[in-house]
Amino acid sequence: MKHLSTAHASIKLVAQEYTGNTASVDEGSANKEGPPPCKQQKLDFSASVPQKLSQRELNGLIGAYIVENMLSISTVESDSFRALIGKIPRKGGAGPPCRKTFSKYIDAEYAKMNSELKKEFEQLEYLATTADIWIAHNKSYLGVTAHWMHPANFQRKKAALACRRFKGRHTHESIAIELDNIHSSFGISHKITATVTDNGSNFVKAFKRYQSVEEDDSVDEEDDEVTFVDMNDALQSRVDEDDDVINLPPHYRCASHILNLVSCSDIEKWILSRPEKAVYRSATAKCTALWNKASRSTVAAETVEDVVAKKLIVPCSTRWNSFYDALARICEISIVDLNTISSKFGSKAITEKEHQFLKEYCIAMKPLTVALDILQGICYHGTLLPTLETLMMKTLELKRALQILVDLPEAIVEAIKARFTEVLDSDSALLAAVTLPRFKLRWLRTQERKDKAKAELLAVCRASVRNEDQQKGTSTTTPTCTNSTVEDAFFSFDDEDDISATAESQVADYLKSGAQGMDSLHGFPLIKRISLKHNAATPSSAPVERLFSLGKLVFTPKRNRLSDLKFEKLLLLRYNHWFTG
Repeated sequence: MKHLSTAHASIKLVAQEYTGNTASVDEGSANKEGPPPCKQQKLDFSASVPQKLSQRELNGLIGAYIVENMLSISTVESDSFRALIGKIPRKGGAGPPCRKTFSKYIDAEYAKMNSELKKEFEQLEYLATTADIWIAHNKSYLGVTAHWMHPANFQRKKAALACRRFKGRHTHESIAIELDNIHSSFGISHKITATVTDNGSNFVKAFKRYQSVEEDDSVDEEDDEVTFVDMNDALQSRVDEDDDVINLPPHYRCASHILNLVSCSDIEKWILSRPEKAVYRSATAKCTALWNKASRSTVAAETVEDVVAKKLIVPCSTRWNSFYDALARICEISIVDLNTISSKFGSKAITEKEHQFLKEYCIAMKPLTVALDILQGICYHGTLLPTLETLMMKTLELKRALQILVDLPEAIVEAIKARFTEVLDSDSALLAAVTLPRFKLRWLRTQERKDKAKAELLAVCRASVRNEDQQKGTSTTTPTCTNSTVEDAFFSFDDEDDISATAESQVADYLKSGAQGMDSLHGFPLIKRISLKHNAATPSSAPVERLFSLGKLVFTPKRNRLSDLKFEKLLLLRYNHWFTG
């Protein structure tokens, strides 16, 4: 209107009548009555109105919020939480539950989760577990996690089975009884291929005593004389027979813990036995002084940032990798900047020889840190042997780049061989590595070892074919069969030539195949079954330790009244992602 009044003040404006069609006006057609057409279509927002939630859906959302964020159950009674839920459109009668009702809902969901796990375990043939004991707030808990590969897509899966309160002394008998009870409650005692734990003496002794061992079937029938036995000895033998009821699966020691012993114990002892021990002690002492100063004083931390624009990494006593990372950060800083920081801190400066010593130490230990990260991640048990072989090879290759610690790579390799003697000679670990398409025989460096691994795989495949043939023959023989069928089944013999041909052809085709994906195992049924069995386990017990890391977030000092059973339910629901999975 302002534009019309200023620019077109001399023009008289006349309202134009609506004709119903703009095109007909130009053509001189008759006027039509009706409202003017809209220049823009109206938007319909009726479809975007949120649907109203039922009580079941609302409980699921609240459960996911409480459990996944590890909040207190009393959150459902918070005024602010109820005000937030009040803004959500709900069906008639649906509303946020009270604390008691929500606690019963958690119990029901936990029972439902265990039922689903048992159904999934019934469809599996092989799986493995990890176990460890966690102490917090003057309480002990036994944690157990299960691991398996899905037979259809080879997807790596895991689930927490228990984080049970463990009362009394941590003796090997108590550990064996509790582990056997947990395995039996899920019906997986006969399906577990291995249980991975740390190097604790109580766990090692429990599996050594209660692990099933094949006994000699030969019986000495010559001794028919009557012998008299003391009553105390008879009662003691009866107790030993009761102990035989407990049956634990094969035991694997955590590879990450063993590598930690190599890096922390064996290598440190080797350095302290060498002439370079004085340089090692003085260099680590000066580094420790820098770490303490930078971590305890904000002014010191700001001084470091002003000089190098970085922060010093303070090592953690429970993780050796953090010690390496801390030394690597110091080695990244030039010796001039290090001396500047030391002078401002009022501490002794690091010499060029000490700085060079730390650099060579980090160079020699770099492959070991990479191997630790690989084994602590999500990987198959077959990754263990190729990782160790590659670790030893790459460590020895670094010898040419060292001047002060020339013999350190050889010391690392000798320590690995000493600590992993059983693993390096294990047929199970060998089969697990060979049946992974990613590795096959590529990681073996000599033809002799390749031939040995191929012969071992071929022997297991032949045994598998023979067992399948026996199972088929047993299943086809029924009481309703004719006499000729029964007689043919009775006189059936295994054709070793056919068995060998089937196994050899499949092994040869598998090793010649260039595919490296796990899906390629579908074309080799014998290799697939061996891989599912031997790769169910993990090389380390890191998964159960992650369970305890979540436990620290659930079991806080403010929730000290949380019962042991409720704590276990909330922790397992969170670890298994029951509400979001």
